[in-house]
Amino acid sequence: MTKHTATMAAIGALACAAGVFYWAHGLGPSAHVSKASQPAAISATAAYPEKVALPSPTTTSKPVDSTDRPGSVEAATPLHAGEVLEFAADVAKLSNVANLRLQIVERRNFFGKNAWHLQAFARTENPLRMMFELDDQFDSYSDAATLSSLQYEMHLNERGEKQESIQRMITNSAESAAAPNATQTHVVPGTRDPLGMMQYLRTVDWNKVREVHSPVYDGHKLYDVRAAYAGGAEAVTVPAGNFATSKIDLHVFDAGVEMKDARFTLYLASNPTRTPVLLEAVMPFATARVALVKMK
Repeated sequence: MTKHTATMAAIGALACAAGVFYWAHGLGPSAHVSKASQPAAISATAAYPEKVALPSPTTTSKPVDSTDRPGSVEAATPLHAGEVLEFAADVAKLSNVANLRLQIVERRNFFGKNAWHLQAFARTENPLRMMFELDDQFDSYSDAATLSSLQYEMHLNERGEKQESIQRMITNSAESAAAPNATQTHVVPGTRDPLGMMQYLRTVDWNKVREVHSPVYDGHKLYDVRAAYAGGAEAVTVPAGNFATSKIDLHVFDAGVEMKDARFTLYLASNPTRTPVLLEAVMPFATARVALVKMK
């Protein structure tokens, strides 16, 4: 992987949440059946997304499966159709090297299941665009109740080379790819894609929960992503304004081993929609900062 490719992959990771796409760009083309179907490559906790509640006099801090209550995300969700969040990415001393857009297109029926249609777009800007032209689009159809992935699409256009990937998530042999152009990808139950994981983190009540775990499939490989609460009421200033935030540290595990080549931090606004306002990545070759510019 070249330095420029790694840089843009890191930006893609931040835009798509949890940093998974950063490593995916170094893995080559995906197989028709992903490594997520190989139990030996999955950490012991990856198959069971969980959240760890704060201890209280009447409750214990034992892990609770985040998919135990199918309606919990749906009942009080901060997500709403039509939301558009625009970000600008800075890498090292270069400002606005890329612009990023996250949007919630709609809530719809997806082959018999209630789902959110989520999208992300990434585009490089000059002067980096002169060296690395990138116009990528990602689409996620995620279960409305749990935000587990139903279908994940990558429409990539990098340096004039286009690549299309449409993957239908299959958790048992009774399921099949509904669209003729979709590849069956076998994953563990509760698996989220990067877009679904980003939106899922917004549904967590960080005043009551200190850590969540989830398997995340990035289009190439399955990882275990662990998000840990690192403090609240932290003031963050971005082009979109000043925000009190909750700081969330993201840790990515491959086969049970934490990946140490990058550190990621997400800042969620302390507002009813828990808007993501800033994403940071500290990598061996640079520091990346993706800040909210506009929201509607």
